[in-house]
Amino acid sequence: MAHVISDACTACGACKDSCPVDAIQEGEEKYSIDADTCIDCGACVGECPVEAISPE
Repeated sequence: MAHVISDACTACGACKDSCPVDAIQEGEEKYSIDADTCIDCGACVGECPVEAISPE
């Protein structure tokens, strides 16, 4: 089960560097997590300052 980034994302990029498998990509308005690449480690959850990341 992958994590997802909600519309609360401010596109700050804090989560991207924490991902050990580079599953987080920058989008036009928010970042997104590739479900096929995500290993569900949760490293990104604690890095998000607006708590926009949660389990799918």
